[in-house]
Amino acid sequence: MAGGPAQRTALRARRTDDPMQHPAKSRTRGTPLPSPRAIAAFRRAVYAHYRAHGRDLPWRATNDPYHIVVSEIMLQQTQVDRVIGKFREFIRRFPSWGALAEAPLAEVLDAWQGLGYNRRALSLKKAAETVMREHSGRLPASPEQLIELPGIGAATAASIAAYAFNAPVAFIETNIRAVYIHHFFPRRMSVADEELRPLVAQTLDRAHPSRWYNALMDYGVMLKKAHANPARRSAHRTRQTAFVGSTRQLRGAILRLLLRAKQLTCAQIIRATGDTGDRVNAMLSSLARDGLVDRIHGTFRIKGPQS
Repeated sequence: MAGGPAQRTALRARRTDDPMQHPAKSRTRGTPLPSPRAIAAFRRAVYAHYRAHGRDLPWRATNDPYHIVVSEIMLQQTQVDRVIGKFREFIRRFPSWGALAEAPLAEVLDAWQGLGYNRRALSLKKAAETVMREHSGRLPASPEQLIELPGIGAATAASIAAYAFNAPVAFIETNIRAVYIHHFFPRRMSVADEELRPLVAQTLDRAHPSRWYNALMDYGVMLKKAHANPARRSAHRTRQTAFVGSTRQLRGAILRLLLRAKQLTCAQIIRATGDTGDRVNAMLSSLARDGLVDRIHGTFRIKGPQS
């Protein structure tokens, strides 16, 4: 990948010997921490790429905590290109915590179609209800409070705190893994997050956390294209199963049918999907347990008031 001068500078940035010169020892598995000089060089490489190639994304144009939460939940398991348009549509339909909290689940799921993993839409709606009910419509700022909201784990809580409140907190996701494995573990396989976490904390630009993480994300995207994805050398890498024929595909198909038809029997769903009775019954039970559908007098419908 040729790239511009900033990209070539970033790719040439020395990684293990010089950046780890005179390291301090971390308490975590003896991970060597970079020297102040190496940290400065690392940040320069990341920021140089960001200045030249930073992405213009709609959620980066706002510091509205609601918008940032929506984007972070959408981005959990979906590619950026697919999220951009859906994010804009979702914010248009549900412009605030209150609007999302009051919306019927069927409307929220309809807006979510195309993103997959529909439980995220339900969790986001429940989070909005919690923010309105328990926090007077204002998102709490600390990761410790954020993690109590439905659908928000430790990494997402930290990322929301960093992006929405510019909090200097360390977190790891796939693009960040790629950056730190590439720079600090260039020849290692099976690198654990507990080895990366001290490095993420040590190199964090505490004066500008939101900007720093945007830069790291974009740098990681570049590295995954320019190299054999460094994140593949993570100890936490998992291979996603094929979508075609999967339970994920069937769950999505059932929800789309119910969004269109409002109410269907199991037999009607079996005919419409062309799948087996056992699989359809299992998926309907799963969707009901997740709080996405209701069974009423032998028919199934999206849970809650209908739009």
